[in-house]
Amino acid sequence: MIAPTVNTDYMNHHLRFVSQEAGDDAHVVLVLDQAGWHVAKNLKVPHNITLMHLPPYSPELNPVERLWAYIRSHYLSNQAYDDYQQLFDTASSAWNKISSNQFKTICNATCLMHEN
Repeated sequence: MIAPTVNTDYMNHHLRFVSQEAGDDAHVVLVLDQAGWHVAKNLKVPHNITLMHLPPYSPELNPVERLWAYIRSHYLSNQAYDDYQQLFDTASSAWNKISSNQFKTICNATCLMHEN
């Protein structure tokens, strides 16, 4: 789902969509930052979804931040856009060019354990 803005209503719609796509036999854990629409009182979280919020001010832990960095560097940088619509269309096109394997690779988070 691509939208020019986000809010609690949009997030509720997104959660319903994810819930329906997953089905009743699956349980989804969504890793989210603490954006206002992720923690809103009016958020309606379906029974088959658990929200796992990252600590505040920790973009390095949010896998989607790596995806946005990839899209910016590979599709959006070094260009001048005529207007907002052109930027939105270019970003939408870039998002849709990411294959599921690229998505998994870019967003993969590995934890390194150090021995003391």
